[in-house]
Amino acid sequence: MEYISRRQVRSFGRFFDQNFELLTKALDASISGIIITDHTQPDNPIVYCNAAFEKMTGYTRKEIIGHNCRFLQAADRNQKERHILADCVSSGKECTVEIRNYKKNGELFWNELYMSPVKDTSGAVTHFIGVQNDITARKSVEHDLRQQKAVMEKRIEERTADLKDSEAFLSSIIQTVREGLLVLDPNFKVLSANYHFLRTFKVNAEETLGKPLYELGNNQWDIPQLRELLVKILPTNNPVVDFEVEYDFPHIGTKLMLLNAYRIELEGQFKDQILLAIEDITDHKEIERRKDDFLSIASHELKTPLTAIKGYIQVLEKTVPKDVPEKYTTTLSKVSQYVDRLNNLIAELLDVSRIQTGNIELHKSSFDFDQVVLESVEAIRATVPEHKISLIGKTGSLVKGDESHLIQVINNLLSNAIKYAPGAREIEVNMASISDYVKVSVRDFGLGMNEEDKKKVFERFYRGNDIQKKFPGMGIGLYICDQIIKNHQGSLWVESEKGKGSVFSFTLPKNGKEVDAE
Repeated sequence: MEYISRRQVRSFGRFFDQNFELLTKALDASISGIIITDHTQPDNPIVYCNAAFEKMTGYTRKEIIGHNCRFLQAADRNQKERHILADCVSSGKECTVEIRNYKKNGELFWNELYMSPVKDTSGAVTHFIGVQNDITARKSVEHDLRQQKAVMEKRIEERTADLKDSEAFLSSIIQTVREGLLVLDPNFKVLSANYHFLRTFKVNAEETLGKPLYELGNNQWDIPQLRELLVKILPTNNPVVDFEVEYDFPHIGTKLMLLNAYRIELEGQFKDQILLAIEDITDHKEIERRKDDFLSIASHELKTPLTAIKGYIQVLEKTVPKDVPEKYTTTLSKVSQYVDRLNNLIAELLDVSRIQTGNIELHKSSFDFDQVVLESVEAIRATVPEHKISLIGKTGSLVKGDESHLIQVINNLLSNAIKYAPGAREIEVNMASISDYVKVSVRDFGLGMNEEDKKKVFERFYRGNDIQKKFPGMGIGLYICDQIIKNHQGSLWVESEKGKGSVFSFTLPKNGKEVDAE
């Protein structure tokens, strides 16, 4: 099928509203990546993408819907094409650009984007249609043709000179790395094995070197997952990263291994060799399991006495004599507050424990999503009257989910917006209905975060260096939020710049009916 022309896109725009179902079927049949954004919503979010766009970017539909198109540029924000697109969106014009985008796995691809506005009968822009084609291969050819022959010859000469010492250099690296390393030829015969591999798997060099990998140790390495890794994945020239394999070796017992494999793309005698790194993580996983068990047991054991302490405090509060000093009542109130804080912390630890063991319980039912968000915002407003929390938009939708867990997510995002913006007094909460999803965004005007923190902010117990120094906490709140949203088949993400605040957004499938407007 040929690429969709500009005239076809303009034609789609003219009957967009009347023929939406037919249009989406046609767009889904295209090999060009196609998206539709809603210009009437804040931040012009994506409301439709076809299958070709998912394939091109590596993202699934639920990870795309609700985002602004700029998420495809990742941290590469200084491209002049971004300004061209922004100008066209603001002026409601069409344009064509060639822009650098990044797939979900971080891989760069060049995107030829043709964007056209869709207008209603009054001439107002309501949507934008973007037609996208991956022109990475063409760009690569153009780049190669621009290279001068003399430059290429010089590079080849330099590479040839470097390769003279590569064998000794590679050998020294292999022997000193503290994880098992194998170098394999194209037929998966072992050319080199380091000392750590021999010691970990209790073999010697004589019975290892020159032997097919699958025959090592009386065929102990004939592992189905390993065959899949080497035979199916590596020929694509993509490295295999953190491929987890558990296998019961007859002589050394069960091992949990983390495999990383790379095809060595060098000329000469090293061409098509494979570097296979094998990390034994059996003990590490066992330590993690024990830590999780300890976390679960400790949390449960602490919960019982704290509940009793809280009960005794409530009894004391109800039976305070009238003539007791003010210091007594103040102290009792503070003790009650600290017990509540400790109870909340233990509840979060229990949530983490349930998530890690796969025992998190969701009691799903349909509820009015807008009402739940409103009540959550009003409850936070009552505790921080000095803050202005603006609630913008509505979804008019029912959501099928665990109401209490989703309230926990909203409360956590609002509490973080207050906690990590100590110099600001304004928070924006935005709700929108986008396709068959609802979207909530919480914007603060606080510290913001760098790229490294953005990548890890939803990891368990992760706290950025700046945050760790200035604010107390354990780094589990956002991890719990992320897991709750994932268990609802939704997506949670953050957009942030250092010193410019953060926007935490999540989408949830509606799985319900529209709420009748009053």
